Amino acid sequence: MNQSRLISLAEAVTNVVVGYGIAIATQLTVFPVFGLQPSLGENLLLGVVFTGVSLLRSYLVRRAFENWRVRRERQSATGP
Repeated sequence: MNQSRLISLAEAVTNVVVGYGIAIATQLTVFPVFGLQPSLGENLLLGVVFTGVSLLRSYLVRRAFENWRVRRERQSATGP
């Protein structure tokens, strides 16, 4: 069964929001252990940066797997 575009969008937005929340919670918990004391504003901005990097990574990995899938389909269509 295929996922509708609307559900895909909802999933992507939910993933970003949850990821951002996890990033902020992790920073607030872990940074002080390493002696880092950024302000709340700095933590929020760092969360945006980390979320952006995560989105880019996720996109690139997804595209790489899709390219791999397409190449495999072409190889099986043309034979050995």
